Amino acid sequence: MSAADTLIPVGRIAGPYGIKGWVRVTSFTDPQQNVFAYAPWVLRDAQGKRPTRTVGVLDNKSHGKGWVAKLDGVPDRNAAEALKGLEIAVARGCLPEPDEGHYYWTDLEGLQVCNRDGEKLGRVDRMLETGSADVMVIEGDGAVGRRLVPFIMHQTVIAVDLDAGSIKIDWEEAEE
Repeated sequence: MSAADTLIPVGRIAGPYGIKGWVRVTSFTDPQQNVFAYAPWVLRDAQGKRPTRTVGVLDNKSHGKGWVAKLDGVPDRNAAEALKGLEIAVARGCLPEPDEGHYYWTDLEGLQVCNRDGEKLGRVDRMLETGSADVMVIEGDGAVGRRLVPFIMHQTVIAVDLDAGSIKIDWEEAEE
């Protein structure tokens, strides 16, 4: 599988909406409606492992603070209910290249993290959204297993080198 074919999560099916096969959509994109700009959607299990099916989006609209969509091949509420909890993923090639200094979370996961002194702190296991700042979950080697470090460019994050597979951060462990 090429990098362009790698599946990137962009949302989740939150549940059915109405009786005509519409689904409520939780979007991971910013702005939220961008989830509808990418096609086709690959629906897969909650762990993002096993693709369930590929679907097209026939229609979408805002509803309250979220979005709802009508998917191809989902004729009624029962079919929509069966999709609840599935992750929405798209091929990486469908996404635009991020602006300079911006990164897709999937590109950061697995990168080696070092501090200013070159000390290896571990690898980015996953990213979390906290509201105030995205947070790297760094799985370390040795005595310190897991660290949570805010991903704030030019503050905690000094440099990201995707080609070298590394992130340099301004981070020191708290003294006890």
